Order: sequence, then C-alpha cells, then structure tokens
Amino acid sequence: MGETITITMSDGHQMPVYHAMPSGERRGGLVLVQEIFGVTDHIRELCDEYAEGGYEVLSPGLFDRQEPGCALGYTGSDWERAVQIAREEHDWDQGLKDTQTCIDWLADKGGPVFIVGYCFGGSVAWRMAQISPNLTAASSYYGGYVATRFADEAPQAPAICHFGRYDNLVDFAPVEKLIEKQHPTAQIFVYEAGHGFNSDRRKDWHPESADLAKERTLMLFKACGG
Repeated sequence: MGETITITMSDGHQMPVYHAMPSGERRGGLVLVQEIFGVTDHIRELCDEYAEGGYEVLSPGLFDRQEPGCALGYTGSDWERAVQIAREEHDWDQGLKDTQTCIDWLADKGGPVFIVGYCFGGSVAWRMAQISPNLTAASSYYGGYVATRFADEAPQAPAICHFGRYDNLVDFAPVEKLIEKQHPTAQIFVYEAGHGFNSDRRKDWHPESADLAKERTLMLFKACGG
C-alpha cells in the first residue's frame, strides 16, 4: 500500500520516510515511529494496517544518518548494531526534531495528527506528547525512557502507554512509580507479556496483548477526533 518518499528535515537532511495513504475517508495523520531496528518490513506492515483504518501514515527513517536505509534484524550482529546506533550514535534531540517535521507535514494537510511508537519509538512518542504543540494524541509501546528519563512531566496531548509486566529490557519498578504519579493526561496499561509483544517477528509476541493494545490505541484516536 505504501511507498518510500523523501522529506527534508530541519537540518537539511533528505530523509526516507515510508508513506501510506488511507483507505477510504481520511481520519487524520499518524506518525509511526520505529523500533531500534529501523523501518523494517514489520514497521511498514503496521503503517499499512493503520492506513487501511483511514489514517495517512508517515514512518521516518530516524537512523538514516547513521545507517542509510536502516532495516536490521533482531538477533546477532544486527541486534548489536541496532543497540550501538540507538545508544551511542543517534542524536536523540535531532530525532525529536525529525519527528516534529513529520507531524508538521501531516498537520499541513488538516485534521488531527496522532503518533504511535514501539520500543525506541515508544519513548519518542511519549516525549513528543510532552513537547509537540500540534499533536492530538499519542500511544507509546514499551519505551525504555518513558518511566526513567521522562516520567515527571505530564503529556500535553492525551497519551497511553503499554508495558509488559515481564519485559526483560524495561525495568518494571520505574513503571510502577510512573503509574503512581497519576498524570491526568496519561493512562498506563500493563500486559501479562514481555518486551516487543506487539511484533509477530519476536519471541515475546503475545497476540492477545497486541490486539488489546491496538484496540485501546484506536479508541484513543477516535475519542480525539480520528
């Protein structure tokens, strides 16, 4: 359904962005933010699924400056390279600016703009809900920075977070503290699952949790005009 286009970022970088047009009536725009592995087949499939639901979707290749066309595997040297990019090479603040550029690109077309992100992208989605001036709502999946680096600030836009109770990459103790903060603009959901439960490519895929999280995400978007 989708195709890769090029969008100029704030620093002039020509970034590849997967773009999927909505089926039927357009419900709004959606920025879908990658895992640490880049804009993989799985991420493009998710974009297409949301587009089938009526959303115009952009998924920027946020690691393109470090690894052009980044689409890595989940194990071995690919896993090691993904972690290296995310933790050592990627400019977090520039990535937020890139995400904002995509939000603005969709906002210029009119209608609400939403964001959903997974793993690394879950942290981006949560942070953008806190700082982006024209984001309508956000859904964050198991972002490692959500409850550690960015827990104290309430989102400006309505936001939901999805965490697995048995996540071996995201410590659950800070998640419990985040829940205790009771931010009025956020809901935190916990699933009996591990990290990456939304991906059918990963060992911790948990279909029931994935379906419920998707249902809650769409309910939020629709409640906010999408």
